[in-house]
Amino acid sequence: MKQKQILRAVIPLLLLPLLSGCWTLVAAGAGAYGGYKMKENGYTLQNPITKEKGKKSSQ
Repeated sequence: MKQKQILRAVIPLLLLPLLSGCWTLVAAGAGAYGGYKMKENGYTLQNPITKEKGKKSSQ
């Protein structure tokens, strides 16, 4: 009886790290899908660091 209780406590503890990676992938996929749908509706993302046009590099 005591072994069953210990086993019931240990199994979720062992499975929790395995599930954490899956949740990360699910969240990344949801973010990518949301970004794709926003792009379809005309929203764009801009990089705040951009090169100025018209200036030549000093190389």
